[in-house]
Amino acid sequence: MGTSVQVTPLCGVYNENPLSYLLSIDGFNFLIDCGWNDLFDPSLLQPLSRIASTIDAVLLSHPDTLHLGALPYAMKHFGLSAPVYSTEPVYRLGLLTMYDHYLSRKQVSDFDLFTLDDIDAAFQSVTRLTYSQNYHISGKGEGIVIAPHVAGHLLGGTVWKITKDGEDVVYAVDFNHRKERHLNGTVLESFVRPAVLITDAYNALNNQPSRRQRDQEFLDAILKALRADGNVLLPVDTAGRVLELMLILEQYWTQHHLTYPIFFLNNVATSTVDYVKSFLQWMSDSIAKSFEHTRDNAFLLKNVTLLINKNELDKIPEGPKVVLASMASLEVGFSHDIFVEWATETKNLVFFTERGQFATLARMLQVDPPPKAVKVTMRKRVPLVGEELIAYEEEQNRIKKEEALKASLAREEDLKASHGSDNLADPMEIDASTANVSSDVTSPRIGGHRDIVIDGFVPPSTSVAPMFPFFENSSEWDDFGEVINPDDYVIKEDNIDQSYMHANGLDLDGKLDEGSASLLLDSKPSKVVSNEMTVQVRCSLIYMDFEGRSDGRSIKAILGHVSPLKLVLVHGSAEATEHLKEHCLKNVCPHVYAPQIGETIDVTSDLCAYKVQLSERLMSNVLFKKLGDYEIAWVDAEVGKTDDMLSLLPLSTPPPPHKSVLVGDLKLADFKQFLASKGVQVEFAGGALRCGEYVTLRKVGDLSQKGGGTGTQQVVIEGPLTEEYYKIREYLYQQFYLL
Repeated sequence: MGTSVQVTPLCGVYNENPLSYLLSIDGFNFLIDCGWNDLFDPSLLQPLSRIASTIDAVLLSHPDTLHLGALPYAMKHFGLSAPVYSTEPVYRLGLLTMYDHYLSRKQVSDFDLFTLDDIDAAFQSVTRLTYSQNYHISGKGEGIVIAPHVAGHLLGGTVWKITKDGEDVVYAVDFNHRKERHLNGTVLESFVRPAVLITDAYNALNNQPSRRQRDQEFLDAILKALRADGNVLLPVDTAGRVLELMLILEQYWTQHHLTYPIFFLNNVATSTVDYVKSFLQWMSDSIAKSFEHTRDNAFLLKNVTLLINKNELDKIPEGPKVVLASMASLEVGFSHDIFVEWATETKNLVFFTERGQFATLARMLQVDPPPKAVKVTMRKRVPLVGEELIAYEEEQNRIKKEEALKASLAREEDLKASHGSDNLADPMEIDASTANVSSDVTSPRIGGHRDIVIDGFVPPSTSVAPMFPFFENSSEWDDFGEVINPDDYVIKEDNIDQSYMHANGLDLDGKLDEGSASLLLDSKPSKVVSNEMTVQVRCSLIYMDFEGRSDGRSIKAILGHVSPLKLVLVHGSAEATEHLKEHCLKNVCPHVYAPQIGETIDVTSDLCAYKVQLSERLMSNVLFKKLGDYEIAWVDAEVGKTDDMLSLLPLSTPPPPHKSVLVGDLKLADFKQFLASKGVQVEFAGGALRCGEYVTLRKVGDLSQKGGGTGTQQVVIEGPLTEEYYKIREYLYQQFYLL
């Protein structure tokens, strides 16, 4: 029978909630994405909490909260302990994204869902893979191969290909076919006829203008506000689409010699850009080639200033400026505070480049644009002073004394128990850390010192003479001195990463604002002060789609080309999901599913696959031919049973004749050079290769396959049957392997 495949959505179907799905392949459970929203609503994670302990592996596709935001919380509270797989940028930028979210909330609330240590612990279990790298799962998942491929939405974003017994399950959400400034387009179109494709309907109803037109409208709107002496706020994510926006502004400012200041403001801005500078191999071909030839790194930003503290922005002289600030939802963070300050001025502009998450301030402003009045809550963490500080310190001292008392009593009970059970115990050994506390609680005092006189001058039967401790040095020595173990002095890479991040305050340059530093060190007692206020929103507001996702028309074309055997639709509004489902049932494949949360659907392939072994008698007569890194052969055999297993056995009758098979992949450009080396005049004309005077070569799709479903191609040779024709055909056959 075929490979068993079941899909169960845990969150993110028939709505725009975070993405999280359970994929079971022959009993091996993958958690694909582990997202949360900017509101960090625990109720969204209830389905995940019920199955977290059964997860065998976690696959992350993008470095934002919608795809990995719940990972620290799930590992801390739900018992999720499975290994995690992602690309290097998803690991690094996802870590920084979670740092930024934690710090943004901790500065304005008593946020306790997870800590920085929880974030570190969650990301320590991440195995990083490169694009197209096949990783073989071992143990329970023996035989399953996973491989990340380019998604094109965010840096390091992944389309996951999961293979078992020759059948492919492809998970492709938030992909982008367009090539952008810093990213190549997705490779999803290169997958043909997978057994199962899991994709989203998020953009199924949206169509986008050309990239050039969109970018020009974006720049025109910003410059119009700046020239009217206004400020421009772009609420952005931490380390995702903001990279594309910065490159657009950087290149335009450089080309037109503009002097308006641009600022990128978030808690980890410096670390983000420094890491991105080292990820050029994950970016577009143009960026990689530019660096290869000129050593010009696209993210050596000359017009964008990085800030990690709003106080630095407040010190900037008055004047028009552009600020890219996190968070995009406007719920918390620097963007929230700046919005409150700038919203009342008509000359200012708030430019949204992505749809706000449901029930957030950003979404409310996009649905019902200004002028309007909105209620916001301003929160600020301030240090305790006066009576509040005294009360806090007294409470802390009381808690410490209670803990010390409990610890001392516990130790004394242990000491009495050890005296009663071990006659060799030494009553003179006292834990130095608790000696003072114990004397205050249980021992009488003489002149301020502990009374060591024993009543009646009769020593207990268990006492022994006091002795100084003696430790024997058992080190080995040779002619060069003490023998050491080199492994004791090796610093592990993971430890470097963690100590590196903490020692530098999350920033490579050692920068960290005072508020974040006090949060990390807990050096000062503080409290959160809240103030509800009504803001009259008079500023201009523009929304333009810079999300970096394929639009509806492109999604339909790509799905038609991929032509999966079975299609599962997730993550999109109910209207968009039903629209795409109806289209795919008519034009893509007959098996289209759109499950509800908690609903398990069986998408096991209808094709039956059997495992057979090649018998030694058969293999001894097979002639292999070298094909690149592989060896291939033509086999005629019959199926039989040996030792209760299916085997391929030699034919009992003479093998039937078969047509010659040419195996290989001919590139016309390479064949053109080969013919030229043989003295044949050759040139490209109309997409075909013109050889000599009359012979033409062209590559065409296999017309026998409906819609080119298998992706195979034919090489067609045309021309009169002359000596030149046969000569070129012979050269052509030499480029293949004949079976």
